Amino acid sequence: MIIKLLILFFEFFKIGLFAVGGGLATLPFLYNLCNIHPDWLNQSSLLDMVAISESTPGALGVNMATYVGFTI
Repeated sequence: MIIKLLILFFEFFKIGLFAVGGGLATLPFLYNLCNIHPDWLNQSSLLDMVAISESTPGALGVNMATYVGFTI
């Protein structure tokens, strides 16, 4: 379990580190994450995640990471 959480942390740290330009700039990285870890999220859940993250207050990246963390 701890290994899975560390991998999750590392993947979102990497996305946050290289995505310059705001929350929507992370979408290509998240789309790539769908291909690497299909058990975490798929394309349908990515669309849901963007819709929920846009409609809730707060930073888009934090809301996305919270959504994936909750589903895992």
